[in-house]
Amino acid sequence: MRPARIALAVTLAATVSGCVSLVPKSKPSQLYRFGLSAAATPERTNTVGVFRASGQFQREAAGDRILTITGDRAAYIAEVRWVAPAEALFDEAVAAAFDSSVGRARLVSRGEPSRAKFALRLDVRNFETRYGGDGSPTVLIRIRAVLARSAAPGQALERVFEARAPAERNRVGSIVAAYNEALAKVLGDVVAWANSRVAAEAPAAG
Repeated sequence: MRPARIALAVTLAATVSGCVSLVPKSKPSQLYRFGLSAAATPERTNTVGVFRASGQFQREAAGDRILTITGDRAAYIAEVRWVAPAEALFDEAVAAAFDSSVGRARLVSRGEPSRAKFALRLDVRNFETRYGGDGSPTVLIRIRAVLARSAAPGQALERVFEARAPAERNRVGSIVAAYNEALAKVLGDVVAWANSRVAAEAPAAG
């Protein structure tokens, strides 16, 4: 795997997703993805519906380019893209994390017949690769989670979750692996927190 080549972002311009660049004579981008490994959905009873409310995603990192931060400079890794916008891949990972959980919280999609008793909002504050003074990359993912009862939205619980995962080497493959490690940790914490709060606020019937 070649070293991660960095293209300094003077302005964060809009980019075009795709397997092949539309610019003549440009090199095709290498595509990567992140997310949780597929797991069998466990059988659960007495689940509690949790509606996934719309949240915000760090604007610079929401697209299909891998954002890096070195001091006060922002850059994207050259000729490398996510296979889809990071925001969309993150949404898939959230759904997978709740689906594979044995807890009571179950994400309810918009339009589902079952009524959700809670609403969960996830704001992704940081989704980036940070370079230290020694040039080593560390992936940082920070999420602000807000959980509220549907009947009492003003009485919300709020918590910030953060995970950091150092890449073994300054290579794209190692950086992508660090994204998966950090994502698994932070979403595991979010799901565990949501399950514990739902269980406390909505005791099992009987």
